Amino acid sequence: MSLTGKHALVTGGSRGIGRGIVLKLAEKGVKVAINYRQDKAAASDTLAKVRERGSDGLIIQADVSRPEDVRRMLKEVQAAFGRLDIFVSNALGEIFTYYRPPLEITPEQWDRAVDSQAKAFLVGAQEAAQLMGKGGRIIAITYRPAGLTGGWQPYVAQGSAKAALESLVRYFAVALASRGITVNALSPGVTEDSVLNALPQAVQDGLRAWHLAGWTPMGRLGTPADIGNAVALLSSEEAGWVTGQVIAVDGGASLMNPDFTLEIQRG
Repeated sequence: MSLTGKHALVTGGSRGIGRGIVLKLAEKGVKVAINYRQDKAAASDTLAKVRERGSDGLIIQADVSRPEDVRRMLKEVQAAFGRLDIFVSNALGEIFTYYRPPLEITPEQWDRAVDSQAKAFLVGAQEAAQLMGKGGRIIAITYRPAGLTGGWQPYVAQGSAKAALESLVRYFAVALASRGITVNALSPGVTEDSVLNALPQAVQDGLRAWHLAGWTPMGRLGTPADIGNAVALLSSEEAGWVTGQVIAVDGGASLMNPDFTLEIQRG
């Protein structure tokens, strides 16, 4: 499964899950454009780690919630690489600026969520597809439970934006199939070194305890490297018949049944 000579753009690639994706692609021989919004130092550090792995790339500042920034970013990628083989829409946005329950969230806060997720993917995929030939890969990072459930009340804007993002994945998959470009989404479970780290410590501790107790059958939380491995798999030539899918990368957590206690499910 060689990706040597490919070129990728990863939004939100300077830290967390994005960094895990960038580094795994670099290990496979991919040159990577690393998008960041504010933390240039983190992006530069990630690029240094890319070079330690024998690959290369560049860093690009852009706020993906702004269509003009997305278009400029893709023009910079074209100038640097000439083409694009892999586009990973991963940037999360400023989630805690719209972390409000449905009876309190404002239309402006709602727009921030949609702009940073669904609209960012819409514009990014449109622009990226123009730089791709047959075998191109477009991959979105989502969180599927947020679009299927309603219990995590302050997540209503992000959950709705992720649901729209997943719908776009299916539409783009059909639109680009004739060109040999696949479009898929990956849905990580609870992952170390991610947005999890921004939650209150008590919440982090509770989540870890819950998943280690059995909610994740494989007995641990995910890591950015786990998500990077899944991106590399979908980016391979061998994955050319997989498109329009939302694939859970969660150690089996999505297989558990919330109607029954862990004790009953474990038998």
